[in-house]
Amino acid sequence: MPQQWTLPDTSNRPLAVLGAGVLGRRIAASWLAAGYHVNLRDPAESQRNAAAVFIQTNLSDFEELTGGNRKPGTLNVFSDLGPAVQDAWFVLEAVPEKLEMKIDVMGQLDNLVKPDCIIGSNSSSFKSSKMLEKVKPENRARICNVHYQMPPKANTVEIMTDGQTHPDIIQFMYERLLNAGMLPAIARKESTGLILNRLWAAIKREVLMMLAEGVSDPKEIDALFVRMFGNNSSGPCGMMDAVGLDTVAFIEDNYIEERHLDSALTVDWLRKNFVDQGKLGAKSGKGGLYPPGGTTKSSATESGHHDNLAAPMLYFLDLGVGANFEPSKAFTGGKIMTASSDGSNMKTLIDGVTSPDGIDVSISAGRIFWTSMGIPSKPDGSVLSAKLDGSDIKTIIPKGAVNTAKQLVIDHDNSTIYFYQTKWCVGITVDSKHGKIYWSQKGASKAGQGRIFRAGINIPSGETPSKRSDVEFLFDHLPEPIDLEIDALSQTLYWTDRGEYPLGNTLSKAIVGPGEDKKVITLARHFHEAIGMKIDFVNHHIYVADLGGALYRFNEDGSDKRRIIDLDNCFTGIALAYLH
Repeated sequence: MPQQWTLPDTSNRPLAVLGAGVLGRRIAASWLAAGYHVNLRDPAESQRNAAAVFIQTNLSDFEELTGGNRKPGTLNVFSDLGPAVQDAWFVLEAVPEKLEMKIDVMGQLDNLVKPDCIIGSNSSSFKSSKMLEKVKPENRARICNVHYQMPPKANTVEIMTDGQTHPDIIQFMYERLLNAGMLPAIARKESTGLILNRLWAAIKREVLMMLAEGVSDPKEIDALFVRMFGNNSSGPCGMMDAVGLDTVAFIEDNYIEERHLDSALTVDWLRKNFVDQGKLGAKSGKGGLYPPGGTTKSSATESGHHDNLAAPMLYFLDLGVGANFEPSKAFTGGKIMTASSDGSNMKTLIDGVTSPDGIDVSISAGRIFWTSMGIPSKPDGSVLSAKLDGSDIKTIIPKGAVNTAKQLVIDHDNSTIYFYQTKWCVGITVDSKHGKIYWSQKGASKAGQGRIFRAGINIPSGETPSKRSDVEFLFDHLPEPIDLEIDALSQTLYWTDRGEYPLGNTLSKAIVGPGEDKKVITLARHFHEAIGMKIDFVNHHIYVADLGGALYRFNEDGSDKRRIIDLDNCFTGIALAYLH
């Protein structure tokens, strides 16, 4: 018989989720929205920062699971395991699908949690009975699998014994999950994959075999699947890309070993043709079964719960001088705004910003950085910073130390901020791979005097910033070049141009590597005073913001141009952050 177990108090004690990745942050959000206090633990600062902002931004979607009439619980984020779990009534591990890691985590929890704490594993590919090696025998009755899909859209959760789990725990978790707006199900006996993932494993296996044998292609398979099982807009190939083909292969390894399956036309084929080439799916920037960006849908109505997981969140600047602005706030009513990659979930993060122009985001630092041009005719430009949720605003460079500061970029490799402010200089971008800085001079308004230069990141020995021999002139007589972005891998430079029609208000590119002819190619036209521009290197999209109050998204070759936001505002800089 299982050991005696005492019902834990859930009213004041938190539950803990270990792992703040794609699924961990969604699990935490579902409990928070139901009114429970949650401790979210992850050793990586960038994951903690991204998870906290994701939860804050998307919590209303999870509140719908319980009718939206409950007061949300409190979220606390931890880097260390001990403080995160010491008072928890339930701990769920959502760490990577590596059995050795899960065994270690269970052993650590065995020595850290209270005697009545339930310990769950989110794993579907490993039974929790395989994780008990370092757990004391008398505590194994408190361990079970509690496997989520992808809330809030997929709110199913499966509960499964480790073979020794106290029956009261299974029923208790069933009731708590039902209370939190989930659709729980109980696996009556131990089963690798529990219930849903055994079905999904069979589908994946047959799909991979069809692809390996050349029977069909991803687009055709998914089209048939979606038509037959139309509640989700993604078919099996799109779903595998969203999860990650490396993860798919790792999970399938366990089925192959346990059931003595042939791996030649499934995992072996998948690794040879995709995983070993770095084509891991949506997250890799190299695509997978689909080309890059294939799992990013244009709107929430078109997407399923596996879509848009690799899509960025947009941070963008509004000058505050749109159609209905107050003249008294002409230069002080600016905003920092956010939205999903399709333009939905738009909101104001920071208000009352003075003439914002350039913005960038550091997930590792957990902060936004932006420039303030200040009030025209006054030398009062500045550079500021805030946490990703808009709190804790700090001045990096005080008013007057810079003048009309423009585009700002972060060299993430070297934790350095760059911006430009004098002699009509506007845009700047950094290629740390090749040690180069690029900048634009827009020239007089509508004068066709725009130019682009580059120089080394490091000043040549014995030279000064004002007198250096490595400044290289690249382009002249451009309409009015503004923001820049460099693709370091292909050494392709992208920029927005203002200026007169028909040559101005465009997005252009040129290859600027050694020996290239540096031919300017126009990718898109007909913006309304184009300013901000950012490349989504993961999904191979480009975003552009203009003074006419529009945000656009299109493919890297300029095709499929979409106006994702269109307001009576006045947008300048734009930045991307991968928070999903």
